[in-house]
Amino acid sequence: MTAIVFPGQGSQFVGMVKDFYDNFSEAREVFQEVEDSAKISIKDIIFENKSNLLDITQYTQISIFCASISIFNVLKKKYGLENFSIEYTLGHSLGEYTALVASEVLTISECSKLLKSRGELMHNSYSENKSGMSAVIGIECAKLEKIIELNNLNIEIANDNSPQQVVISGIKEDLINSEKKLMENGAKKIVNLNVSAAFHSKIMIDAEKEMKNNLNKINFKNPIYSVISNYSGKNSKESSILFDNLSKQMSNKVRWVDSIKTLEKLGETSIIEIGPGKVLTGLIKRISNNFKIKNINIKEDLENIINEI
Repeated sequence: MTAIVFPGQGSQFVGMVKDFYDNFSEAREVFQEVEDSAKISIKDIIFENKSNLLDITQYTQISIFCASISIFNVLKKKYGLENFSIEYTLGHSLGEYTALVASEVLTISECSKLLKSRGELMHNSYSENKSGMSAVIGIECAKLEKIIELNNLNIEIANDNSPQQVVISGIKEDLINSEKKLMENGAKKIVNLNVSAAFHSKIMIDAEKEMKNNLNKINFKNPIYSVISNYSGKNSKESSILFDNLSKQMSNKVRWVDSIKTLEKLGETSIIEIGPGKVLTGLIKRISNNFKIKNINIKEDLENIINEI
């Protein structure tokens, strides 16, 4: 059995999947469909980025989705998925949308429109540069939750990424004011993240309501692979549950540690990360050493995996 994981915001870089685009019509088909659906020049943003849009949330998310699902489409249509025995898909934050497309809950066109809207809503959710996110290194999630509660810190846990990395969200002033107390209680390092707002927090509630209106317009289909949701950290093959979990994702924490532990409990041992970078591979290795993890980030990665079959 195999689980496919898809990355989220932060994994993007200029020129990602250019080798897939140049060498596979299956990748070019995806780019065209995303561009036609979202009315965004994805190819120009990803490959040239002359207007410096790639790191702006409203363009970042759909760009990473396009890159990841392009690779998956090449694997699916050119080589076939039969030999991979895929049982589960999951993704980190926006990567969950990619996982839903891979599991055929959503189409590429539907997801492109949703992510265009999601990126805009999240980017414009709060006054620019007034809220943000920080990675706390060295404290696991449960302990950090207690520190926040006992010290009445006005911050929230956004991403439980690994036992040694938890991301917090909040108003920038509150994030800054919390740093001293976090360092006193065991944090080794605090890194401010380059994002436009406090994602996966209560600051996203209004944006989340708008996003749910968009989700309600889509017919969610039952998945061909079981999908593990960020909101619950649990797997499901029921479209109604996947919809409900996705509709709550923007204002709640990403339970990445729980998601990987769910895979472990299900007896999964093989993971393939598909998309730009290897961020999730690093996080998964810090959560568990019980997985054999491969990546498909460049054309050579794909060739190596195909040759092993």
